[in-house]
Amino acid sequence: METLAAARRAKRRKLEAAESPEQESEANILPLPATSAPDSSPPATLGEEPGAGGEEEDWVDRISCLPDAILGEVISLLPTKDAARTQILATRWRHLWRSAPLNLDGGDLLVTINVVSRILSAHRGPGRRFRFPAQHLQDHPATVDAWLRSPALDSLQEIDCFATDGLKLPPPPASTFRFSSSLCVATFSHCHLSDDITQSLQFPRLKKLALQRVIISEDSLHSIIAASPVLEGLLLCRIFGCRCVRINSASLTSIGVSAVYDGTMTILEEFIVEDAPCLKRILYHRSPRTGTGLRVSVISAPNLETLGCLSYADGGSSRLALGSTIIEPCRIKEFWIINSTMPACTIKILAVYISNLSLDVIINLMRCFPCLEKLYIQSCQDGDKNLWRRKHHNLIKGLDIRLKTVVLNKYYRGIKSQVNFATFFVLNAKMLESMTFQCERYTVTARFLAEQLQLEKRASRCARFYFTKRCRHEFLHINHAHDLSISDPFEYVEAGGGACLSFE
Repeated sequence: METLAAARRAKRRKLEAAESPEQESEANILPLPATSAPDSSPPATLGEEPGAGGEEEDWVDRISCLPDAILGEVISLLPTKDAARTQILATRWRHLWRSAPLNLDGGDLLVTINVVSRILSAHRGPGRRFRFPAQHLQDHPATVDAWLRSPALDSLQEIDCFATDGLKLPPPPASTFRFSSSLCVATFSHCHLSDDITQSLQFPRLKKLALQRVIISEDSLHSIIAASPVLEGLLLCRIFGCRCVRINSASLTSIGVSAVYDGTMTILEEFIVEDAPCLKRILYHRSPRTGTGLRVSVISAPNLETLGCLSYADGGSSRLALGSTIIEPCRIKEFWIINSTMPACTIKILAVYISNLSLDVIINLMRCFPCLEKLYIQSCQDGDKNLWRRKHHNLIKGLDIRLKTVVLNKYYRGIKSQVNFATFFVLNAKMLESMTFQCERYTVTARFLAEQLQLEKRASRCARFYFTKRCRHEFLHINHAHDLSISDPFEYVEAGGGACLSFE
């Protein structure tokens, strides 16, 4: 047993030495030379000690016994550096990285240009994923073109030209679109997609498309969507060159859209969902500083369940129309129209930004969305008194509040308007399961909050109430629009600075 333990410790030291940051260099992420001395360790076992008796079977390296094709798929899921390092595990692994589907992240390497070029020249392909900075389109266009023509990227499944602020918008090389028949995921940032390139493209396997700070005409964008019959996720982040986008897709399930003002280029002003039978969520991002009021129209989306973020602000002159219903007071910053062919009763998740925390606005929203289950509220100041006991006495009797989750993303200080707002849900939401508050300081105690909100009188006995010093929901960010595995894109919380208090 002592011999076996010593072997384990030796193996652990060897692995730690291989992963030591001090040994990271350009050589660590390149293929090992073909003339390298073979690894003398047995390929079929890890930590095996001759004569270990009955324990020998427990240390058999069953992973290395898998076929090359399966091991190659596993390696292709690893980050670039880790995938390259699998060559040092054993002789059995030495050749696998060269032939595994290549997952090459050009933004994750220390010497980006040289290392990417050397990896592409040494790898046999095929390509799984290639990620590189949009900056290279501007600074090294010939190098990027050579990369994209490399046989190592044949049958590429995912291309990600990730964003960098402050760039010009050059056109990508024509070689970018030689993968159109194999691409499943595509992200293009800070470039110009011209009509002569896009009009003839077909994307039979494309499921996710993201365009970020891209110049593209209305005809080109509509052509790409029409040429993608299995497209599920579409992200349009601050695109230029088209004033109106019309969505007609039988496959789209998630859309993220944002607009930004620019005095020199045509900006997106109108977004219309004409026919999207599978669409489940629309996520709208409006930057408080640079955003524009976008007119969003939903004509036919019978399965739409998630909306956000609706933005209310004092002084706004637009309105939210839901079929024949108009939300009052008319302070909504964007103009949303939901046609009567898309009943509002399908909406279950809603995120809203309100400059002044107003219970009247929220109650009007609940009237329009009678089946609402999750409500995320972000506000920056307290303006209304939020009195409701007499004002909404008759309403409470007839309003069927189905809310299960309420998140108030605002510093809770326990002032009267905040207490009134919160107690409305505490005392009237009979199906409530959780309510979360962002508190201003650590001095808020459980007893103080329980007494203030009258938790002993809560309508839902199974409800839980959470208070945290920092709880920032990403209402104003739409990266989650591109992750189709997330059922609730507003659920993610960036928490820190103290534990949550809960009441049962």
